[in-house]
Amino acid sequence: MDEAAADVLYERVMPHGPVVRIRRVTAMGEQPVRAVIEVDRRAGTPRGAGGVGSPPPLMAVEGDSDDAVRTSLMPFAEEDSAVARLLSQRGAR
Repeated sequence: MDEAAADVLYERVMPHGPVVRIRRVTAMGEQPVRAVIEVDRRAGTPRGAGGVGSPPPLMAVEGDSDDAVRTSLMPFAEEDSAVARLLSQRGAR
């Protein structure tokens, strides 16, 4: 498993194509753990295949462990309506 894949704590494909991720942004083993929700609209496209950079974060949290930050962000990442609200708050379409 490459390092970038190890940083993904949760991932799902939305019905219209984008990928929602919870991604750790601190190094493995670093405390506190910081993670973000991001929506990758380029996932699965030739443009996204380059794997350069990360989408802008929609929400960030800190916690004691990967499980703690994943649990904090899951209510916002697992529901399409919550993701849509986060995107709207950030001015993304």
